[in-house]
Amino acid sequence: MPREREAGEDLEPVRGTHRTDWMALLSGMLFVALGALVLSGGLKDPLALVGLVVVGLGFSGLVAVIARVARGR
Repeated sequence: MPREREAGEDLEPVRGTHRTDWMALLSGMLFVALGALVLSGGLKDPLALVGLVVVGLGFSGLVAVIARVARGR
């Protein structure tokens, strides 16, 4: 529970930090990049799209696991 402040005491902003969710970050980047490729016409083969999604999500998962192990969790 936060302590009560004295009259005239400056309020300091509370800076909460959080750990980066690498799986979410990399997955989001993957889908944005693939969406841009599909919309621009640079990627027309559906089989290549599925392959890139599977490989990209696998890589994201691997990075997320390595980050969790490195944090000691």
